[in-house]
Amino acid sequence: MEKRDYYEVLGVAKTATADEIKKAYRKTALKYHPDRQSEKTDAEKKEAEEKFKEAAEAYDVLSNPDKRARYDQFGHAGMGGNGGFGGFGGGGMSMEDIFSQFGDIFGGFGGFSGFGGGGRRSSRRRQNVGDDLRITVHVTLKDVAHGLTKKIKIPRYVACTSCKGTGAENGTEFTTCTACNGSGTQTRTQQTIFGMMQSETVCPNCHGEGRIIKNKCKDCGGEGIVKSEEVVTINIPSGVSHGNILRMQGKGNAPRHGGISGDLLIVIAEDKDPELIRDENNIYYNLMIDFPTAVFGGKVDVPTIDGMVRVTIEPGTQPGKVLRLKGKGLPSPNYYGTGDEYINISIYVPEKLNKEEREAIEKLRNSENIKPTEEQRKSIFERMRDFFQ
Repeated sequence: MEKRDYYEVLGVAKTATADEIKKAYRKTALKYHPDRQSEKTDAEKKEAEEKFKEAAEAYDVLSNPDKRARYDQFGHAGMGGNGGFGGFGGGGMSMEDIFSQFGDIFGGFGGFSGFGGGGRRSSRRRQNVGDDLRITVHVTLKDVAHGLTKKIKIPRYVACTSCKGTGAENGTEFTTCTACNGSGTQTRTQQTIFGMMQSETVCPNCHGEGRIIKNKCKDCGGEGIVKSEEVVTINIPSGVSHGNILRMQGKGNAPRHGGISGDLLIVIAEDKDPELIRDENNIYYNLMIDFPTAVFGGKVDVPTIDGMVRVTIEPGTQPGKVLRLKGKGLPSPNYYGTGDEYINISIYVPEKLNKEEREAIEKLRNSENIKPTEEQRKSIFERMRDFFQ
């Protein structure tokens, strides 16, 4: 099913402030909160759950300036959509994750009894998250114009299949850390000039995991991860720019001893075209024509993103004249239209002439039609002034 626009989900305008987005999310989330669905039918509860998760997904993106900017530029294609670029979780957030991450939004609504959650908030520790990976993908103007699907082999750490990523032999052999009693943290109390102060630190014995591996997995040495290579399919949407970063969720490194894999960050590097110049969504080309063509006119082939196009040069064309090829530029990332190609005309003045050529041009020196009129001089000056303003 096609995803709805995140702004539409929360009922806010695209110019909404962070505070307006937060208020809109709270209103929507409370409307579909599980504690308010107890008297509803199973079908209605299921629908409320989907809307509750949809609102959380929208808020997760729009409340984060980086994610919001990427969404505003690329839409769902840059956040996950159907192309695999992540914003909110490859498999979606669970109800526990939503309450854990956005619990402060709900005020007095603490539990989530309505969706089979058992009526109480989970007390589990936050899952480990693996490191992100970063790769650079080079694109041409043609790739930018039409989008690109590319397969790339990436080295990464994945969960050990023998122990299912736990690091323990058979995946089950653990003992509770006696240093922290399974909490993963240690509390230290000390006397200061302000009185007794407590500080909480990661348990050095279990490194914050709260448990100790009794028998280490032989295949991964107790790490829970092994080196691997994976071929991933990258879908780059049209309209990207140099320096844009796309994200594929869950395609980074797996963490030690289980958890959520990091993301794969794809940095866009746009290769310079040998002939065409890009300015946002527009394309520019400098066309140099010879003097006879400028005088008599003619047909000239010019390059575009999709190949050569023949254009007409009108008789008496002056240097600095600009031709426009409508729709021959680049598409907007949000599908708001396509730019144009502009052809700037310059006239070639030969540096070397033979005797016959010099004599032919000398005969024209005193012709009135060869010299620009005062009106033509002003016209050229106006074009130059407009260019530099």
